[in-house]
Amino acid sequence: MALTVSVDEIVYSSRNRLLSVRPHWKRIRLGEIASVLNGFAFKSAQFTKGDGIPLIRIRDVGSVSTDTNYVGEFEERYIVEPGDLLIGMDGDFNCARWRGPRGLLNQRVCKVVLDSDHYHPRFLDFALPGYLKAINDATSSVTVKHLSSRTVEDIPLPFPPLHEQEEIVAELEKQFSRLDEAVANLKRVKANLKRQTAAILSAAIGGELLARAAFQADTIRPEFAPAIDLPSGWSWASAAELCEVVASGSTPKPEEMTSGAGEVPFIKVYNLGFDGSLDFSLKPTFIRRAIHDGQLARSRCLPGDVLINIVGPPLGKVSLVPDSFPEWNINQAIVTFRVGPRILNRLLAYWLMAPPVQRRIERTSKATAGQFNVQVSTCRKLVLPLPPLGEQARIVAEVDRRLSIVREVEAEVDANLMRAQALRQAVLARAFADPGESGQ
Repeated sequence: MALTVSVDEIVYSSRNRLLSVRPHWKRIRLGEIASVLNGFAFKSAQFTKGDGIPLIRIRDVGSVSTDTNYVGEFEERYIVEPGDLLIGMDGDFNCARWRGPRGLLNQRVCKVVLDSDHYHPRFLDFALPGYLKAINDATSSVTVKHLSSRTVEDIPLPFPPLHEQEEIVAELEKQFSRLDEAVANLKRVKANLKRQTAAILSAAIGGELLARAAFQADTIRPEFAPAIDLPSGWSWASAAELCEVVASGSTPKPEEMTSGAGEVPFIKVYNLGFDGSLDFSLKPTFIRRAIHDGQLARSRCLPGDVLINIVGPPLGKVSLVPDSFPEWNINQAIVTFRVGPRILNRLLAYWLMAPPVQRRIERTSKATAGQFNVQVSTCRKLVLPLPPLGEQARIVAEVDRRLSIVREVEAEVDANLMRAQALRQAVLARAFADPGESGQ
């Protein structure tokens, strides 16, 4: 869709303080200081089996990945070298320096090559994303937003004297260096929290969480069991023995499903979580009661059921069905486990999340064309440790306690990461804005 307002209106809009500039600065069209090259629509007939140069698509802008398609014959001007400035021309209009290997500029990606010695390349890096965001915010579309190279060329960038550009770049890089270090530390904490979660679940399923020291030395590990030693007093049991139901779902015809509201909620893989949670607020889908009771009767599930996905990547999602609806239904990429009296549903969920069980499931999956599939029969044969019921309750309580601490810390880390992003935008706004606006 075309822009609904002009670029000048976007620049001077009071909604985006980042786009205001200091009074003595001039403005200059991006096309006056740089050339903008659109990518080429390479044909499948030009693709090779990996002995050419990989294509760079919109999804690669801002990352280091490249498309699996390679091109053997091309024009040199479409080559992208590490460090080239790229813009995604659809969607969010992402802008970033290319950090991947040498590649080819595919259609709907453009390359911006600075031609002027009077414009600092890093100043362009800091200034340009704000204008692209403003253009994106002011662009209406029914489906995907599109950006033209003419619009990019017409962006009226701030044009301070070169020495001021250099001073601003130096100060921003100093500020962002500190901010990047803080963000890196937060991400390390988050990675450690994931490892801590895995360690808690591994200790639980191994019988070590409650300081159990005695193990059954003569116990033979059955087929389809995780690679752990069985604590004294525990036994092995298959999912089929522990559950009243272990069944996959089905998918009705598209016209039988509705979005947003309906009679029976229909769970898809994207609704599942990796921590036992289920997020049905994400693209909620419903089916008619008649379909639920008829064609999809075998794939109904109830509050308290444990769900896993059997199609990936990624595998390893585990969710407990909440009680916000009396009955649910699931698609064909999900298996439901409805526990019997011998095992607690929360313990089963933790067992399925535990790394030893996850590894056992992954080893039994089959890969086809990049997709991993686990058979429902494998889920039924899966052998799990079975503690006495009283001990199960104590394990669940201890895992709940420890994971709640992890979640609290993780929530604080996520909040700080969001603050860091907001601080980055505030630093940019102060760098470009009229100092007289600082008190507003």
